[in-house]
Amino acid sequence: MKDIGNAPRSREPQSREDFEARLRAIGAERYHDRHPFHARLHGGLCSPDEVRAWVINRWMYQSRIPMKDAAFMSRVDDPDLRRKWRKRIEDHDGDVSEGGGIRRWLALATAVGLDPDYVASGAGIMPATRFAVDAYVRFVRDMPLLDAVAASLTELFAPKIHAQRIEGLLAHYDFADDSSLAYFRKRLTEAPEDVAFGLDYVLTHADTLEKQDAAAAALIFKTDVLWAQLDALWHGYVEGNIPPGAWRPGEGMAK
Repeated sequence: MKDIGNAPRSREPQSREDFEARLRAIGAERYHDRHPFHARLHGGLCSPDEVRAWVINRWMYQSRIPMKDAAFMSRVDDPDLRRKWRKRIEDHDGDVSEGGGIRRWLALATAVGLDPDYVASGAGIMPATRFAVDAYVRFVRDMPLLDAVAASLTELFAPKIHAQRIEGLLAHYDFADDSSLAYFRKRLTEAPEDVAFGLDYVLTHADTLEKQDAAAAALIFKTDVLWAQLDALWHGYVEGNIPPGAWRPGEGMAK
């Protein structure tokens, strides 16, 4: 049997506790908080244009989160599950009077000197970013529901990186304040609620070793999606190999 995320050799499913430990071990090894770009960002070593490139490319991911959640819900027959999952769309899209995570991300874009309309247009997204994020949307749309939920469990590890980001940006960058960092502060309370439901769903429904393997593979896939985006940023903007069609410093600035 192929080992996936420290899969057991026995054909019996892991206990709930052991399987949760297996999932958490994947995050400890593979979550993108370990990527050198984040160390550079949180340590105040990024240039203003490197920060802007990160904001622009991360927009692609932020804007597709409610789209992947809508694709997930379109396949769910159980109204209780749809009601639980609907909150995720509301968290990111917000409503007419109160903007959600997407508007808070555009406030960050404004704070770093970018035209929010330019960022929202999706212009300047790196090809690798687009491929990675689109792959995640397709995964959630096409794979079994259990796998789709398991892929969302990177949220298990997100509060730590959000707290590190808030501390690091406030310490090192002039643009950082309560308004520009509102997205990350809000996720400190939103993500734990989402992940509590998602984790329970996966631990409950992954009731065979095969399903546990599939769920672990889905979480690994999602960590790869996040890591690949930072690899592209590093290659393009830290090492100076900006690909054709990607944002170039000076473009899309606020007037």
